[in-house]
Amino acid sequence: MRNKNIISIALAASFVFASCNDRLDEINENPNATEKPQPAYLLTGVEKQGADAYWGISSSYGSTLLIVQQWAKIQYAEQDRYEFSNSSSEITSLWNTGYATLITDLNTILDFSEEQANTNYKGVALTLRSWVFSLLTDLHGDIPYKEVGKSVTPAYNTQKEVYEGLLADLSQALTLLDAAKGSIAGDVIYKGDIAKWKKFANSLKLRIALRLSDRDSNLAGQTIAEVTGNPAGLISDNSETFQFVYSKSPQHNPQASHYDSRDDYRISKTIVNALKDLSDPRLPIYAQLPEDSSVGDYAGGGNGLSNGDANNQGFSKISKPGKYFLTPEAPAVIYSYAEVLFNLAEAAARGYIQGNAEDYYKQAITASLNQFGITDVAVIAAYLSQDKVKYNAANYKKSIGEQKWIAFFGQGLDAFTEWRRLDYPELTAGPAAVLEGKIPTRFFYPGTEQSLNGKSYQSAIANQGADLLTTKLWFDVY
Repeated sequence: MRNKNIISIALAASFVFASCNDRLDEINENPNATEKPQPAYLLTGVEKQGADAYWGISSSYGSTLLIVQQWAKIQYAEQDRYEFSNSSSEITSLWNTGYATLITDLNTILDFSEEQANTNYKGVALTLRSWVFSLLTDLHGDIPYKEVGKSVTPAYNTQKEVYEGLLADLSQALTLLDAAKGSIAGDVIYKGDIAKWKKFANSLKLRIALRLSDRDSNLAGQTIAEVTGNPAGLISDNSETFQFVYSKSPQHNPQASHYDSRDDYRISKTIVNALKDLSDPRLPIYAQLPEDSSVGDYAGGGNGLSNGDANNQGFSKISKPGKYFLTPEAPAVIYSYAEVLFNLAEAAARGYIQGNAEDYYKQAITASLNQFGITDVAVIAAYLSQDKVKYNAANYKKSIGEQKWIAFFGQGLDAFTEWRRLDYPELTAGPAAVLEGKIPTRFFYPGTEQSLNGKSYQSAIANQGADLLTTKLWFDVY
């Protein structure tokens, strides 16, 4: 009888425990998470979060735009002096967002069955993933690539391997993208226009081919021949620029959002002086007149100053970035038509394609001016006719590098990469910068890599060099 009572109690307890387990499982479920993620929702999220990461404070105006001296700090100038650590948000933000959110969500789309996501979703996902990986390797060098999503401690691939892999991925994406194989939803950039996605994927191949051109000219030339011969074409008009167009609050441009509550950035003296020297009609678009009307002209802030010297410039005496960039609906430009033309100019200068490099160069500048609403033919002709603007075939890197830097205003990540690759414009570190007169040439790896993926991290720095801001990356030859 006693044994029967024990068994009865045990059975009752098991029923109670099972019931509790069921309830605990329910408690641990996220009521806001979908059990069946939809490719359209994932795509929208990646486009928005990717644009925020590219255009926002950590990777853009809080770091790379300061390094390339397009923006400057008027107070709290530590970042403008390159006082970064491996735990600074400027260093970790793109890495964390790129791997934990963007690449993870894109891999989810790529892993869907054909019934869940047609080949066009997968072609778009592969294109966007290639873009994210390219940003990560451009900033850090060797990165986890091939084993991402397959291992909790993925090995790092060399930058050479990453670039080569991305070129192959983009070739696959171009094969997958086919308007006849179904429509896609959730695309807020190209509105499901597969032809435009093919142009972006092809244009991205052109960009990456030039990234490795100083290291592997044969592969670069072969790839660019494929790109220019591909019937998909390239981004061919400002209307096809790859950009995320924001709306009013709360979905507004992150630079505009920052200025809603902060006022610690100004346009850099370096670019203001360059634009003045060229009588560049983009100056009143890139900068505002200082609030102090007695200044009477556009005035840039110094880069790399002590906090005291930055403050002493006077908040009202230094120009803020232009209102064009600080309106809620300002677009996050990621790949412009002007960039395509600059890239074709360089490809022609290197002998990779037929065509006149100078003509492409002039078309690129014109496209950039048009992008910012400058369409007067006489104004454009006068600008192009200046000796300081004319194309110099004997030093194409200087001509293209300086004008690309101007055209990339606001695109900190790519402006930083192209400055390192082309070595123009010639920039000088600020007087209080902390790298002994040097300017950063890469970002640290996040400190968490040392603790969570230490073996792979150590292999990467053994191959690439010390984990320092001044270690040159593989693509950065000169």
